[in-house]
Amino acid sequence: MEHVLSLADRHLDSLMRQIATRDAIELIHPFAEVETLAALAYVAECYGFRYEGVQLIGKQRIVHVHLFRDPSPAARQRAAANSAAFPDPGHGRPVPGMYLGSLTPVPEAQADVDLLAALIRYGALSAAGNRKQLLTLGWASAALFLLLAVVTGKYVVLLPLAVVMPLGMLGALRVNTARRAKLAAQLTAAGCTPVRDEETGRERFVRPVPYGV
Repeated sequence: MEHVLSLADRHLDSLMRQIATRDAIELIHPFAEVETLAALAYVAECYGFRYEGVQLIGKQRIVHVHLFRDPSPAARQRAAANSAAFPDPGHGRPVPGMYLGSLTPVPEAQADVDLLAALIRYGALSAAGNRKQLLTLGWASAALFLLLAVVTGKYVVLLPLAVVMPLGMLGALRVNTARRAKLAAQLTAAGCTPVRDEETGRERFVRPVPYGV
């Protein structure tokens, strides 16, 4: 009977193919939890990659996690050591930092996976919390509802919506800002440094050199 791969096995197989063939990795798992993405990023870093950031793509705002191959001597040493210790990683075989057949971190890897999860959450919130974009959307929606109210005469239904939309966007911004502030404090306490992305203008955090071999 054909062996059915678990979801963790499929994620790991896809990751290991990228590690073997690419210098830049993109993790795209629409229904995966942040912890799963962080565990995959941890495994990639064990093989010489380094977390770079996230993007939210498409109408569903799906999280894309980006990593690149780190050329530093420490990263190459880490990759060589893990390649020797785990020469054939994949389904049914062990990978660094995870319990066999899962993406559940072993205790010694948990803190690093948690830190990667915080970095991913912060990056996703920063991408989602574009103040100018959200306010533009809120006011544009309000103007549309006002126009529809005038055209259709359904003021009782549409005028409240014209008020609620920009208020909703402002509320979303406040929640986003509060969540980012909490994560920023956690990342700063962990030794991460805030930097401004020149291309997007968004703030992100860069942590110290990843865990050792």
